[in-house]
Amino acid sequence: MSQAIAFDTHRFVKNLTASGFTEAQAEALADEQVHLHNSNLASKADILAVSSDVLAVESDVREVRGDIREVKSELELKIEKASVVSRKYMSKVVRFWRGSIRRWRPRRRGWLVHCIVPRRR
Repeated sequence: MSQAIAFDTHRFVKNLTASGFTEAQAEALADEQVHLHNSNLASKADILAVSSDVLAVESDVREVRGDIREVKSELELKIEKASVVSRKYMSKVVRFWRGSIRRWRPRRRGWLVHCIVPRRR
């Protein structure tokens, strides 16, 4: 096993034996410490794999952003069409009601005044 970090196992074992560990216990702990350091480090292959994953995700994000822009432009177009249709419809409704009001005549004169302001008696 190649060491990725410089770890002084001899000094580690000496410190543990000076603290009361047996030689066998200190060597076992030193081996486990080396294994722990090496297993938690990323290799160049790991870093390359992660960087290629990051590039793939960035590509996907660009694609999704393009899709979002496409959908946004389609929605804006649909909203504009709906706005034009609703304006046409509203203008037809207004013209219809204006014509209806002009054709309608009250039965007697002054009816509007009586509706708004009651007569004094």
